[in-house]
Amino acid sequence: MKKFMVYGAAAVLVASFNAAAADKPAPPKVAAASVVTMTATVEDIDVASRFVTLKDADGKLRTVQVGEQVKNLPQVKVGDIVVARYVQAVALELKKGGSGVRSASEKEGLATAKPGEKPAGVATEQTTVVATVEKVDTKKRLVTVKGPRGNTVDIEVKDPKKLKQVKVGDEVEITYTEALALSVESPKK
Repeated sequence: MKKFMVYGAAAVLVASFNAAAADKPAPPKVAAASVVTMTATVEDIDVASRFVTLKDADGKLRTVQVGEQVKNLPQVKVGDIVVARYVQAVALELKKGGSGVRSASEKEGLATAKPGEKPAGVATEQTTVVATVEKVDTKKRLVTVKGPRGNTVDIEVKDPKKLKQVKVGDEVEITYTEALALSVESPKK
């Protein structure tokens, strides 16, 4: 995902357990997302070398080289506004009686502007990991999971009631999604 970024974006991801509404108790799930919108003004552009200088709301200048995946760069003019929307989302599901096999998979997607339009695009990356619960710390409200490469990660559980449903040896499926949407807009007159 980082290779598609034209303008730096930061996002804070806060995870919280949500109860599923069903007749029978459902395994705990985590679902959280955050969206950051950033705007910058095009201060300078060199179409031949594909370098664009952007000025953010604080007046800070940043020059970036725009990749070939950004179509219609000649449509961009000094004074245009670049809008970047960056989304991070995570979903976590407890899998009771899982297969015992930890795994990871990734998917990517890219969509760009049509010929003649101002440059715009959306890039997505989704990673799904099946991990095993290695430790449950009810006092600190942490669950330690072990991924397919043997690395461990601590996950904070906001709702202590949901933490009681998690046991060492359980499997957890974690899906982490990032999306970056970029558009160029003409300045308002």
